[in-house]
Amino acid sequence: MCAQDQEWFEDSLTKPEEIKRTARILDIVLLIATFPRTYQRKHLVERFEVSSRMIDKDLQIIRHGLRLPLMRDQSGYYFERTPDLPMLKLGFTEALALLIAVQSAKGVSGLGGTELASAIARLESLFPDEYTTMLRQLAKPAPLESHYQRRQKILTLLTRAQIEKRKLRIVYETASRHGEISERVVRPYALVPYVRSWQLIAYCEKRQDVLMFKVDRILDAVMLDVFYEIPADFDLDRYMGGAWGMMRAGEEAIEEVVLLFDPDAGRWVAEEQWHKSQQVEHLENGSVLFKVRIPITPEFINWVMYYGAKVKVLRPPHLRKRIVEEHQRAAQRNQEE
Repeated sequence: MCAQDQEWFEDSLTKPEEIKRTARILDIVLLIATFPRTYQRKHLVERFEVSSRMIDKDLQIIRHGLRLPLMRDQSGYYFERTPDLPMLKLGFTEALALLIAVQSAKGVSGLGGTELASAIARLESLFPDEYTTMLRQLAKPAPLESHYQRRQKILTLLTRAQIEKRKLRIVYETASRHGEISERVVRPYALVPYVRSWQLIAYCEKRQDVLMFKVDRILDAVMLDVFYEIPADFDLDRYMGGAWGMMRAGEEAIEEVVLLFDPDAGRWVAEEQWHKSQQVEHLENGSVLFKVRIPITPEFINWVMYYGAKVKVLRPPHLRKRIVEEHQRAAQRNQEE
């Protein structure tokens, strides 16, 4: 670890915010190593609920402090390689997940302190020196649990279940039916970031179908000692139907949508990968031509409306008409006394 990063860690050992940051950095390493080319910067911002600038600083620590060869392409971040851990029949990602889980277990009553301390010391000794200070920060007392921390606990458990292919028993609060609470056993297939939350794609044994569960509505989750396999023919893109966002396409046909963004909005839109089919063209006047092939869902209509006068719908005509009508309806409502 370089001197500047070492100094940062030593100065921050007693700061709760920096302890949380340390845990976040290790979570980012684990996510990228486990799911390469999946997470873009916007996904990390949404998951950890911090600014883009803070995520950029975290990524610099990963590159220069932990000396991991962090790379990025259109699909997301990935590591060219990860450290070899001698004398351990676990991969890097499995060992890091295990160590984080063991550190978390220190706060659970009934677990032997001596045995846990020994396990932590053994696991820490397997990692390169660059990780030592950061890993030990996880031993610091955590502040009272917040909404963010509860979500992190659930996400960590879901990720472990997905990696280990173990079923989960969850307590879930539905968005409809007046917030009905139910218990069900699920088999996690995918964990997908969306806006400021996450969606779990899983097979529900109660409904006997693949469903989407909003992570923030999972009130409790327990990992079972029952294993499962994801069907070989399951394809996430096919399941989503090429949809925009997390609203699955129904009977809507896939159409080519062409939008013209003003320079300010276009610059921001062009920075992100919104859909696998998108094409972006920068025009001489600074405007951005945005093309995408999708079923036009209410979710996509809301996304277009968000940009107001900064976007013009060029195709298809029925979408342009719908956007005009929605804006007129909104203007009329706001003019009412």
